[in-house]
Amino acid sequence: MVRVRHRTAGAGPEQGPAQHCPLCRPRAIGQHVPMSVLTRDEAQTRAQLIDVHRYTIDLDLTRGEETFDSRTVIHFTAHTAGDTFVEIKPATLRTVTLDGQPLAPGTLDGNRVPLTGLTPGDHELRVDAAMRYSRTGEGMHRFTDPTDGETYVYTQLFMDDVQRVFAAFDQPDLKAVFALTVTAPGNWTVLGNGIAEHQGAGRWTVAPTPPISTYLVAVAAGPWHSVRTHHAGLPFGLHCRRSLAPYLSADAEEILDITRACYDRYHEKFEEPYPFDSYDQAFVPEFNAGAMENPGLVTFRDEFVYRSAVTDTERQTRAMVIAHEMAHMWFGDLVTLQWWDDIWLNESFAEYMGYQTLTEATRFTDTWTDFAVARKGWGYDADQRPSTHPVAPDPDAVPDTASALLNFDGISYAKGASALRQLVAWLGEKDFLTGINTHFARHKFANATLADFIDNLASATDRDVHAWAGAWLRTTGVDTLTPQPAEAEGHWHLTVGRNGSRPHRIAVGVYDHDLVDSRSLVLRERFEIDLPQAQVRTQPDSDSDSGSGSESESESVTVRAGRRPALVVLNDGDLTYAKIRLDKESEERALRTLSGIPDPLTRAVVWNCLRDMVRDGELEPVAYLETARAHLPDETDLAIVQGVLAFAATHITDRYLSPAERPTGLATLTSLCRDLIRRTEDGSSPGLRLTAVRHFIDAATQPDGIQDWLHSGGVPGGPELDPALRWRILRRLAVLGATDETAIAAELGRDPSATGQEGAARCRAALPAPEAKAAAWSRMFEDDTLSNYLFTATAQGFWQPEQATLVRDYVPRYYRDAKAVADRRGPAIAEAAGRHAFPHFAVDTDSLRLGEDFLRDTEMIPALRRKLVDQLDDLRRAIAVRES
Repeated sequence: MVRVRHRTAGAGPEQGPAQHCPLCRPRAIGQHVPMSVLTRDEAQTRAQLIDVHRYTIDLDLTRGEETFDSRTVIHFTAHTAGDTFVEIKPATLRTVTLDGQPLAPGTLDGNRVPLTGLTPGDHELRVDAAMRYSRTGEGMHRFTDPTDGETYVYTQLFMDDVQRVFAAFDQPDLKAVFALTVTAPGNWTVLGNGIAEHQGAGRWTVAPTPPISTYLVAVAAGPWHSVRTHHAGLPFGLHCRRSLAPYLSADAEEILDITRACYDRYHEKFEEPYPFDSYDQAFVPEFNAGAMENPGLVTFRDEFVYRSAVTDTERQTRAMVIAHEMAHMWFGDLVTLQWWDDIWLNESFAEYMGYQTLTEATRFTDTWTDFAVARKGWGYDADQRPSTHPVAPDPDAVPDTASALLNFDGISYAKGASALRQLVAWLGEKDFLTGINTHFARHKFANATLADFIDNLASATDRDVHAWAGAWLRTTGVDTLTPQPAEAEGHWHLTVGRNGSRPHRIAVGVYDHDLVDSRSLVLRERFEIDLPQAQVRTQPDSDSDSGSGSESESESVTVRAGRRPALVVLNDGDLTYAKIRLDKESEERALRTLSGIPDPLTRAVVWNCLRDMVRDGELEPVAYLETARAHLPDETDLAIVQGVLAFAATHITDRYLSPAERPTGLATLTSLCRDLIRRTEDGSSPGLRLTAVRHFIDAATQPDGIQDWLHSGGVPGGPELDPALRWRILRRLAVLGATDETAIAAELGRDPSATGQEGAARCRAALPAPEAKAAAWSRMFEDDTLSNYLFTATAQGFWQPEQATLVRDYVPRYYRDAKAVADRRGPAIAEAAGRHAFPHFAVDTDSLRLGEDFLRDTEMIPALRRKLVDQLDDLRRAIAVRES
């Protein structure tokens, strides 16, 4: 599964006449019962008692708009006499039959039906229930397209949401064969994990799967637009809703080319062949993640079917997600974690493989630069918060499914992938792949643990992989590396200062002045060094910014011939996971000549250094903006431009600068964007021009210029305004008080699509009028009718730095209202409320104190608590940056 940071939707309402506690779902509509999460101990006990062989599932999607029918037959074996339970979250539980004997539906306790008095041997369980459609992106999500009125449904069964669709022994290590039959409206197509065949009269059968985990079962049904082909003897397909058909058709060959290239490259790397009978990719509406690795039917958020212009870097991101999810077919689907403490193995491996394979097999050859500026900071930031955890947490730290859900963060994805990249640099790719292939061969169609993974890697090398894993995977925090060059008698000596204790293999880049161009540097040499693991370790405090060990020490590295270089860059090539610093002379040189560093990945490393220095209070935010102003007009790598502008906008101008400083910061951004727009007048870089136009709109302080663009339908010299740019301008005009409801309604009439509905929600929430704010607040926190995406869009519009006085009274209301909506609507909406509806722009000690008091004194569901812990730590840092 891919987590998408730039646009992670929340969750929407449950369907039915009443809303429910997150630990409560109905036995019958309107009736509440407690809901239990599965603990690790319970899963281990059940796995010792039973083996599950086969599920036969019959779904009827023709029963109306609120519920669907679900009939499940489970064949399993009990090893000994004992008791267990099966999970289901029904709207109405009709019948349960065990070995032909009926069980009373009233025995349903929360989401569990007790199965008592099991005898050793084979058993058959039958469950018949009505299940509720979801509007939250969880379970069986139902969506009606406002463009044409067509309806689509799809499953997202991750963690424990299979129970919203059919009865199951719901844990990853009870793998089984799944055979599905689906009844759907006559004009629908049904997709599943295997090849689906239409039997007539709306009846579809899906080919039985090999043994897979419950959370990987998938169904997608609706009047899909499909593009089908064959590759390597298998059917491949792309699917989206009909209103997006022209846009998918325009990009189908690009998507299929990437899919085929990654498929072929994985078969060069992996000895086990692709283990399923087909490969479908469905772009589905209102999807909460970036994508999900269902075997044979990967589901993606359908924003990846582009309705408006995008940059090549955004196309690269889509390609990376395709590569990421395909890697899961082996690591995650063929070999699956035993318990959720090892979820990082799935995600870190797929993240690493996604970027690396894209670099090797497609036209996107600079993916690690994008990773450095767009993903790695996610890991660094998460690892410096109180909520940090090891990449591979101790099993006791993941006692149940609710706690496991919290680990889908920058540590499991970005830090884990960085650790694997460092492992490959240290181990060598040949030995790494040998160990991986041993892992697949030993555990195919079964489950494996971190210990299995490390043992299999160790079998391929003489290196101490177990020690490496202890230093890298079982510790928290970010090491910091600082060069300390000195010159004497025609030689220069490099010492590396280190705060932290992990071993690192890094490259050191040594740069001199370009004798022709004073704004450029030339590479003198690049050499590798190994920093051994420090012997003495001290665990950092939970709120420390220090690394895996809080000691500071220096490592005498090497003596090099020649004069001292102009610039020394540690971790040149970005092979390790560590914050780097520059010595004073190198820092001064970098600020003057950053765009003149020849390698884009090196520039990304230096930009990340400056980013971290701002966050740590070591570089003035204004200095970062001035550096961007000086160097981005000459930057040639689009990923760097996008990453630097994103940090400058969302962190520096919106949070780190005081209200008095913010207008100057915005003026710097608009001036920079004007330069980029002028530079691209010749049409040489449409992606760079689009990026500059977007950020110019977002930073505009006067409405006239962007209002002229909206009225004329385009930017002079291009681009013409597509729906995304029109809604972007209208939202900024709403923030500035330069538009109204009439204009928003007119634009929605022009673009009545689902994304148009979201654009209108953002604009309406952004209007600087008390009645508009009150209406938006009510929609989010009181009436519970917004879908997951519309909740997020409304939240994104509500808080604006320019409107601090107008929304001041909502800051204290936020905490109690967020808790209430999370209690009613569950973890997914809690995550959305914590991420998007948080008052980001109230950067003051009063807001911090409110949040800290609420967090200390209030019980809340884990998903909301985790988000508030992170948000308050970011707020604490923003206050510190302003005061530094």
